[in-house]
Amino acid sequence: MILSISLASLYYDFEYINVTSNLVYGWFIILILYYLLFGEIFQLYNLKVANSRFLVVRSVFVTALITTVFYVFSPFITPLLPTNRIQIIYFFALITIPVIIWRFLYIWILFSPKYFKTVIVIGHASRAERLIGLIQSKNLHNIAAYVSNVEINGLSNFNDINTTGLSKLIHANLVTEIVISTSGFSSEVIKKINQELILLFEEGVNIKSFETYYEEVTDSVPKEYLDYNFYKQINFSKSSENKFYLFTHRIMDIISSVVGLLFFVCIIPFILLGNLVANRGPLLYFQERVGSKGKTFRIIKLRSMIKNAENNGAVWAKKNDKRITVFGKFLRNTRLDEFPQFINIIKGDMSLIGPRPERPEFVSDLKDKIPFYAIRHVVKPGLTGWAQVNYPYASTIEEQENKLRYDLYYIKERNSFLDFKILIKTITTVLFYRGQ
Repeated sequence: MILSISLASLYYDFEYINVTSNLVYGWFIILILYYLLFGEIFQLYNLKVANSRFLVVRSVFVTALITTVFYVFSPFITPLLPTNRIQIIYFFALITIPVIIWRFLYIWILFSPKYFKTVIVIGHASRAERLIGLIQSKNLHNIAAYVSNVEINGLSNFNDINTTGLSKLIHANLVTEIVISTSGFSSEVIKKINQELILLFEEGVNIKSFETYYEEVTDSVPKEYLDYNFYKQINFSKSSENKFYLFTHRIMDIISSVVGLLFFVCIIPFILLGNLVANRGPLLYFQERVGSKGKTFRIIKLRSMIKNAENNGAVWAKKNDKRITVFGKFLRNTRLDEFPQFINIIKGDMSLIGPRPERPEFVSDLKDKIPFYAIRHVVKPGLTGWAQVNYPYASTIEEQENKLRYDLYYIKERNSFLDFKILIKTITTVLFYRGQ
């Protein structure tokens, strides 16, 4: 973008940004910040988007359009509006076309599988099959071979753990990384593997455990962490003891809640009308939820289900739940049903970001069936969270366990950057109408 703007300013009739001005560096910095922010919101940096020409064009177009609007209407920190308004069209084209061309070149050249990292998987058959399935589903690396105790149906390039020389296999396939799990192997086999890995490590081959690799790829903790040695892998993030982080986190909670409630007051007439027409009954409802340290509190929400939806007892909400009204579906998809919870945040029952609070009836059942489910209560529950933006629906025990692993990842890695990512992904969820 900067190259195209510079060339257009120097050699063509583009006057909006004068690259010979002393202020040009500040203008470019603002442009970069706007573009990165809106690019993140509109999924321009999502790898799934980066591999699709249609999605690339859509994301670049929307990102450039919103960037142009904000850039043009902030003239105190950007160039003054040009007298010739067609210059704005030129500006939009200069930050759209070059990026689309670059992204197409990226798809054609850099995203080619021949440039993927080449890895070898080492592990017992049960673990190796799961790991290979994860790598293939993410389409991140080339799997040169796998080393295991038995051959896995449907997979090629099997190498027997008892007879294969790892060093020879690595060099023959130009492997740069090994992903390994020793679980299930005998102590003799593990000793043999470690002796070879030490030599490979000295040669600069990157070696990762299954658990570390799983966290990096999925942004959640592996199921193997949920055992009686959980304290070896799951610890509080350093931010949980950082008073400055906790202070700024609380300040952001209050500021965002005040802004959210002001917005809610502005749209309440439309919500009242929608509730009257397509959601007849009480507008608000109150419900017991489990918060920090296992203490219960009353959550406030806009009603999105039919009246008396749980006459037969508490039931998990699920996708396409028939109890959700027409207007309730709109409220859920736009997350408007959550806005009254800003009151809970101001009161201190909740935070803007954290694990979603569950109902006591569900928590009691989940604690019995999922080991260490109560760990998620060590931080305040949130209006949005890492599990919410990555795994919104959970209507079975298995799905709840999967969701828990995202919550535990947040507790383990909690920091300002992760909080920012959650906010951006929440905005993306609302904009693309993918509410819970």
